[in-house]
Amino acid sequence: AAPPLRGLVLAGGRSQRMGADKGQLVYHGQQEQRAYAAELLAPFCHDVHVSCRPDQITELEYAGLRPLPDSFTDLGPLSGLLSAFRLDPNAAWLVVACDLPLLSEVTLAHLVENRQPGRLATTFQSPENEWPEPLITIWEPASYGELLRFLSLGYSCPRKTLINSDIELLVPPAASELRNVNTPEEAAEVRQELGEA
Repeated sequence: AAPPLRGLVLAGGRSQRMGADKGQLVYHGQQEQRAYAAELLAPFCHDVHVSCRPDQITELEYAGLRPLPDSFTDLGPLSGLLSAFRLDPNAAWLVVACDLPLLSEVTLAHLVENRQPGRLATTFQSPENEWPEPLITIWEPASYGELLRFLSLGYSCPRKTLINSDIELLVPPAASELRNVNTPEEAAEVRQELGEA
């Protein structure tokens, strides 16, 4: 049997290029992006946690979300991923970054339906460079040890682990949905596309 699937929204970054917390941006009506991402994950996962810095715990609880504070610091997205595996090393974690406002249930369903639990991870190919896209990935329990091993070699980029491991690499059904939004200009562009400008 495949390990249970738990959800993780990565929302603990400093959002320096954006100049505002990317998880708190609103693209869909009144809903903050981190809550929107958590809601997208919910149908596919036993539960959904929001990876965060310790100083974000109270505001996330207040927003009705389940905070998972980083127990590893200054490792970027890897902090959240390792903290999730520390919480439950026997689960597979479906991880989604909070800066993917165009992501849909259809794309997530495609990822889950094509999951290969016998491999280290199931992920999408980046539309930009054909590399695996680590921030929308199902990480199987076996990846915990590998992520730690790569970290011990000085690599804190989860993509490096994916590139050098046995993974299931999928072509995304809608490449535009994997677009990261990192700057105010990109955010304005997406709002326009969504008719929210």
